[in-house]
Amino acid sequence: MTTNENPEEQVPASAMDERHAKDRVLDSGALRALAHPLRVKIYDILSQYGPQTASSLAELLGESSGSTSYHLRALAKHDLIREAADRGVGRERWWERPIGGISFANPDAMSTPAGRAATQVVMNEFLRGRNEQLLDFVNRGIRGEDEAWEDGTLISTATARLTPAQSKDLAAKIIALIDEAVDAYRHQTGENVRPVTIRADVFPLPDLGEKS
Repeated sequence: MTTNENPEEQVPASAMDERHAKDRVLDSGALRALAHPLRVKIYDILSQYGPQTASSLAELLGESSGSTSYHLRALAKHDLIREAADRGVGRERWWERPIGGISFANPDAMSTPAGRAATQVVMNEFLRGRNEQLLDFVNRGIRGEDEAWEDGTLISTATARLTPAQSKDLAAKIIALIDEAVDAYRHQTGENVRPVTIRADVFPLPDLGEKS
């Protein structure tokens, strides 16, 4: 394993860097459009479960189809989602999230109070939803989730003492594994196939200072 102990030394570009260089960095307008709890939920459902209609989203979210239709149009206005033209029948409209990564790390947006506020709303709602899914899975496991999935799930935390360069190297390896799985199984269908959320968190803890 190669590590770079000098944070100032340039790290060579990798396949992961090249792939994610194409990720869309959301501008201030897109961030503001997404900065609504219901829109984050809609966006996440489309990301995890694929195309939906205003009616199917309304049923999933306990909202009216008029409300979900309004929020779908607001998301589509900023190209966060698009109409799935090949799925519509008559006046029924299906919506999907375009394939590809997105990034909230927009320096221009983060330079203004409004941009920081919008980013905070989006991130808070996104993580709240994902944490609710995690807790729901844990509770379903306690009540008796399908045992076939038991060996294929992972909930784990660990702590290591790393330099910024080592943390970057670890994050790149994790992302590469995730990218490989997504590319291989993105469109898989068949018996016992379900959406599986894949989480990866690598971040520094607050520095409490070294104890003597």
